[in-house]
Amino acid sequence: MDIKANLQTVKKSFINPDCQLIAVSKTKPLPDLQKAYAAGIRDFGENKVQEIQTKQPEMPADTRWHMIGHLQSNKIKYIAPFVHLIHGVDSFKLLKEINKQGKKIDRTIPILLQMHIAEEESKFGFDGSDLEEMLASDDFAALSHVQIKGLMGMATFTEDVAQIRKEFRSLKSLFDSLKARDLPRFVQLQELSMGMSGDYRIAQEEGSTMVRIGSAIFGARNYSET
Repeated sequence: MDIKANLQTVKKSFINPDCQLIAVSKTKPLPDLQKAYAAGIRDFGENKVQEIQTKQPEMPADTRWHMIGHLQSNKIKYIAPFVHLIHGVDSFKLLKEINKQGKKIDRTIPILLQMHIAEEESKFGFDGSDLEEMLASDDFAALSHVQIKGLMGMATFTEDVAQIRKEFRSLKSLFDSLKARDLPRFVQLQELSMGMSGDYRIAQEEGSTMVRIGSAIFGARNYSET
């Protein structure tokens, strides 16, 4: 597996060269991450807190860790001191717990709100009514130790390009509409995280600023460890 060559191939295929690449390293051994780091990658995506805890001390200090999986409230405290960005904040309850843990250590934790855009029931995320209810609440306005940097969404797992494009386009439309609203200062919408190995080019065409790519860089995932 030539990780450096894979990275070069992926980057050459980018429609938007300014789109940030998150190398999804979940289930991958440390030497693979070190090869990607040597090839210039600094942003790594993991979906398990325990795996980030194991890898973080072994990687250089300027490595940026992205929590991209479904995060349990009782695990936030373990990554709160160093996580660069939590992508999958899919409920107000989780957001409040992240704020609580940030307050304990006096750190503002950057997050993305995960929106449910896919037709698959298995995907997590806010729907439109959930989001509006949260934005209108006094509890939301009182948050002090989170920074909402943008939105994240995952398209339906399908070969129907029109379906994928429609879902990404709907998320971009929501992103733009939220940016135009008067929201609290801790809501600074800069990032739109959508697109993975199979659909990142479509996502970039529809306005993604951040893509999460694993198998195209590191090879097929080890499903026995997920």
